[in-house]
Parts: sequence; C-alpha cells; structure tokens
Amino acid sequence: MAVILGIDPGSRKTGFGVIRVDRKKPRYVSSGTIRLPVKEPLSIRLKVLFESLSEIIATHQPTVAAVESVFMAKSADSALKLGHARGAAMVACVTHDLSVHEYAARKIKQSVVGTGAASKQQVQHMVTVLLGLSAEPAEDAADGLAAALCHCHTEGLAGTVAASGFRAGRLR
Repeated sequence: MAVILGIDPGSRKTGFGVIRVDRKKPRYVSSGTIRLPVKEPLSIRLKVLFESLSEIIATHQPTVAAVESVFMAKSADSALKLGHARGAAMVACVTHDLSVHEYAARKIKQSVVGTGAASKQQVQHMVTVLLGLSAEPAEDAADGLAAALCHCHTEGLAGTVAASGFRAGRLR
C-alpha cells in the first residue's frame, strides 16, 4: 500500500493532498490549503510551510511525495518566491525520508483530466470524480490531490480509470 503526498507549492498558500493506493485503487485520505502569513517576511512564511508540511507528514505517514514543478511566473520576483516555497516543501519531505517526484503542471492536468490545458475547475471536478468525493475540494487542495493522482498513474500504482455510463461515445 502506497501513501502519496501531493503538493502544489506557493509563497502565499500551498495546497496539499494525501491519497492511499490500496489494491490499485486510489482513496482519499486528507487535503487542504496551508495559508501562509503574507504580512510576515518570506523567511517566516517558509518556516511555517516547512513546519506545516512536517506535521502533515508526521500525521499521515506518506511513503512518497509528488510536487508540482515551476511554471512560468508573472515576474522574476514571483518565480524566486515560488522556488523558495518549493525548496521548503521538498526539504520537509526529504527530512522525513520521503522520495520526491516532480511533475509539470501540464503533466498533472494531462494525467488527471486528459488535457494539459485543463482549467482549475476541470481539475477540481475530475479529482472529485476519481476519488469519489461528496464535494469538490478547494482549488489548491485539488491541485495537491491531482499531483498525488498524477504520481499514482505515472508509476502504475492504480488500475486504469474507465468512464462508466458511456458506450460508443454516448450516454446510456
């Protein structure tokens, strides 16, 4: 049984999702958004992120982490801050002996939705469907869960996902 921690890092908020893969079926464990104190210096925000992820890791005991890799940021300053947040997240993971796998946002979307150009809402919807959730998680939490699902699919930990209720491209 694998327990996967998915992380969507950010310098203001970081989404996370934990799934358990049992008998090739991914199951929801936990998810949420770590809101960082934006009025504090970056160093304090990174400390809060590190400590929060360390607590999540201690609670859920994941065996591996999937982290969204850097995308094109709007400014150099944003890219640097995102890089620092990714670093804090990755150090929290390796400090707890997790192997860290990085996935591009397009790869995560392709894996979960079927297109690398999927919207946030499409990712939320498919995460809800794939994990059988009763309500859609918040955007950042859904992105964390999507990263975990991407790792699950990429590593062949889950069986194939088949759409039910469809035949020859039509609804039954």
